Amino acid sequence: MRSIAFAALTLSITLLLTPPFTQASETTGLSQDDAGWLRRDSFGLDMATVAQYRALGRKALLEKQLDDHLGDTLPTPIAAQIASYESFYTPVDQMLTSIQQEQQQIKTMQDGPDKVAANKALQTRGNQLGLEAQQAELLHAIYGPNQLKEQLVWFWFNHFSVYAGKGRVRWELADYEQNAIRPHALGKFRDLVMATLQSAAMLEFLDNAQNAKGHVNENYARELMELHTLGVNAGYTQQDVQQLALILTGVGIASTNGKPENFNPKIAPLVVRNGLFEFNPQRHDFSDKVLLGKTIKGSGFDEVRQAVTLIVQQPACAQFVSRQLAEYFVSDNPSPALVSKMARTFRHTDGDIAQVVRTMFESRELLANVGKKFKDPTQFVVSSVRLAYDGTPIANAQPLVGWLNQLDQPLFGRITPDGWPLDNESWSSSGQMAKRFDIARAIGTGNNQLFTPAGSTARGAGFPMLTTRLYYDAIEPYLSQATHDALTKATSQQEWNTFLLSSPDLNYR
Repeated sequence: MRSIAFAALTLSITLLLTPPFTQASETTGLSQDDAGWLRRDSFGLDMATVAQYRALGRKALLEKQLDDHLGDTLPTPIAAQIASYESFYTPVDQMLTSIQQEQQQIKTMQDGPDKVAANKALQTRGNQLGLEAQQAELLHAIYGPNQLKEQLVWFWFNHFSVYAGKGRVRWELADYEQNAIRPHALGKFRDLVMATLQSAAMLEFLDNAQNAKGHVNENYARELMELHTLGVNAGYTQQDVQQLALILTGVGIASTNGKPENFNPKIAPLVVRNGLFEFNPQRHDFSDKVLLGKTIKGSGFDEVRQAVTLIVQQPACAQFVSRQLAEYFVSDNPSPALVSKMARTFRHTDGDIAQVVRTMFESRELLANVGKKFKDPTQFVVSSVRLAYDGTPIANAQPLVGWLNQLDQPLFGRITPDGWPLDNESWSSSGQMAKRFDIARAIGTGNNQLFTPAGSTARGAGFPMLTTRLYYDAIEPYLSQATHDALTKATSQQEWNTFLLSSPDLNYR
């Protein structure tokens, strides 16, 4: 038995390291172009996505997705699952207030087992809240009806990356998802930057909550320019970073100790509050600044608005963001012509993300690269579950989180602020392939706990049947000969499932 498993693993890894060669055959299903386009437009095929495409056609489907007219409605059991999470039904300011109160109570306790247990319980609660945010995002990715938007939500999470393990960030992740990223994923890039700038998760992760006049912290200012908007070698200087850091003084988080802060009547009108976000004028440097060659008069939070507008209007910002999008959706090395075309759209539409994405999806280069873009771990896991279970609501999302941990791409788990890499090479090592085979086997055999509610001993569903109409309409006609040959060697339906899910054809987009 062990030798059979080893042979199967060796076969799968050999296939995975060989890019697929698609071959057309007669089919009553989707054309090769249609199937290829849909695999870029979505995390992965399922019957609902194919039916949606057939009903609307490519142009109308793209329009409805970009206009956000498909909504975010999830299957009732999935929506109920997310609604049951504490981090989604409790406002983040209430949670942070309760944390602070618990921390103060723990401090008053005498050293001993009770204090250790109380600290452990608080940490466990925080970890659970972080896990809920991870699960919710993956459930949206699998079941969200607007698959293009769901990919963009993940892309922006990665672009504006925060690390769950720092400070209170894991307590703030659900708020980050609900109020910063998801509502702005298809809107104006400036609004998205401002939303992340005002999120507690970002302010804590990049230390701007500590940025104050006389105690300036440049961390967020530097990453805002280098990683979020302009990129490296974009013509800005260290002095620009320093000036932006001064502009961002006072941009932080409101007190959660339950005591309202009293402001001098003269500056009270300059206070800005939005949920947990607070601009505190008492911590702000009101001197005039010069950013990217433009003078910004000391005035308070309006300096921040002016600075963000100035930055996102730079040609370097349009170029940088367009290339990042093209690298994720199209190719590791998108052509300068495509990036320039997207950047022109960015500039001419005042940074309208949907219009930039439209330019990209209407390009010839998108289809020219079908089958050449290797899936990152999130794309692999989500697409595999979408294909295997085809809309059937899962009861337990914890295995999804565990699989991404095994594949070294935990959601909100990037310690550095640069986000996970988007290129093929970063995810195609032999070690990565071995882990993918194990996960493909778990999904293909049904031995995965996805249908066993967390904490339950009830037995979940059996293995999926992948030889469905979806397979014959949109996948089988375009499988490489190597994959066809491998599938004929399967000795059971479960092994056949495993070979298919771990094949190069389903690991490339």
